[in-house]
Amino acid sequence: MQPNESTGSVKDRAKRKLERDMGSELLAIFNDPKTVELMLNPDGTVWVEKLGEDMQCITTLRPAQGRAIIETVAGFHGKEVTSYTPNLEAEFPLDGSRFAGQLETVAVGQGPSFAIRKKAVSIFTLEQYVENGIMTAAQKDSLVNIISQKKNILVVGGTGSGKTTLANAIIRETVEQFPNDRFIIIEDTSEIQCAAKNYVQYRTSETVDMTSLLKTALRMRPDRILVGEVRGPEALDLLMAWNTGHPGGVATIHANKGPSSGLGRFKFLITMHPKKPDPIEPFIGEAVHALVYIAKNKKTNTRAVEEIIEVSGYQDGQYVTETLSNKPI
Repeated sequence: MQPNESTGSVKDRAKRKLERDMGSELLAIFNDPKTVELMLNPDGTVWVEKLGEDMQCITTLRPAQGRAIIETVAGFHGKEVTSYTPNLEAEFPLDGSRFAGQLETVAVGQGPSFAIRKKAVSIFTLEQYVENGIMTAAQKDSLVNIISQKKNILVVGGTGSGKTTLANAIIRETVEQFPNDRFIIIEDTSEIQCAAKNYVQYRTSETVDMTSLLKTALRMRPDRILVGEVRGPEALDLLMAWNTGHPGGVATIHANKGPSSGLGRFKFLITMHPKKPDPIEPFIGEAVHALVYIAKNKKTNTRAVEEIIEVSGYQDGQYVTETLSNKPI
């Protein structure tokens, strides 16, 4: 950096370089509001997933062009990718989307690869979910009631199912019902969008993990604790936070077989913690009050809230649950 050159101007220049690296065709596809995910394969083919459409190959990139994109993203964040450090996970500089890239040393083929999961442009309302046929009016009413009772909600679904977008809609409804609450948000990549007047947003880094941020959150006078995605032993720290006077939280978790699979996945993540309780299930039954399962139909490329269940404890070796609403077949 030149002596009189600000960090901002360096960042701006890196963004312009990234736009040049992408080229006009790829940049136009990226900027299309219907684009959900943009992917480069090692063979140079570029694939795009758009709302309501099958993935399709739309162009090709030379290996040098793909490598330049990854290197520019790395440089923007003060990182370097080499044959010894070929993996990169970061926010895409142009809009904060989730970016994962790999040089050809780990991507089997002739070139590098990357995937860009587009950040949501707008926050949908639960009513819009009903209007678009993603959830029923009864499901919406159940969620509104759950939120009004300050219950902790796990949004469950597989890859690309729309977990974060649904979590944002739930958070939007929460803010509308409780506009004076203080929200603490913790995530790996900035995907949660919160319209609250009073909120603090934390991101993990190479030196600060989610467990330490959850402990920090408890010192920040939260009314509600929101977690982008629970992926590891921090599940126990979230459980304890939700169980100790901070109800009304929202988190997402990756599981593919209905809302109950979210409970199993949550338990598995807690077992990774060195201070896990034994048994675990009673604590989960007390802290996780509702699970919302959203799935993507690969045949129709549509998403739907398949089931909402309420959890009221753990007795006789099983969770006490009630199905509040299902998606009609």
